[in-house]
Amino acid sequence: TSIEATRPPDIGLTNTVARPDCSSTMSRVSPIRTAAAAHARIRRRAWHHRVVRGLVQRVRRASVTVGDEAVGEIGQGLCVLVGVTHDDGVTQAVKLADKIWHLRVMDDDAGVMNRSVADTTRAVLVVSQFTLYGDASGGRRPSWIAAARPEQAEPLVDRVVSRLRELGATVATGRFRTEMLVSIDNDGPVTVLLEV
Repeated sequence: TSIEATRPPDIGLTNTVARPDCSSTMSRVSPIRTAAAAHARIRRRAWHHRVVRGLVQRVRRASVTVGDEAVGEIGQGLCVLVGVTHDDGVTQAVKLADKIWHLRVMDDDAGVMNRSVADTTRAVLVVSQFTLYGDASGGRRPSWIAAARPEQAEPLVDRVVSRLRELGATVATGRFRTEMLVSIDNDGPVTVLLEV
């Protein structure tokens, strides 16, 4: 004789059947839950690949060195690490630059973050950073498949830089396709992830 314990189908999402001749309990996930999880994964994946990313840090000073050469340096201002994915274009690059320029993370006279870099030092260091699209959800080794290739990413990072200069920023940069040593004195610390 079997002993069956089930939840009403309109309340629970799993049915559990226990049998005296079995050493374990068998659990069956309903098709509704499986389908909902699959749709959620698809939505997350689509959202994940739709944005250009900028990791903004308020700094006392920041610099980029390639070998023995200092290629970019600022004093007080913002250091921005920029990551580009496959679907990004000029529109996203311009929007990111505008967001950086007007982001209110600089202190006012009362020490409150009410001002933007546009209101203060106007100094920005922009460094390309493909690892912002690293995905470690499948294990301990990150996948970089979501990061755009250098030939696509470089013109868009350059457009972020040129747009900031159009707005009035003094912009220093890193150097594409090189091993860079980035020195950042984060002030606060203040770090904001922008996605546009």
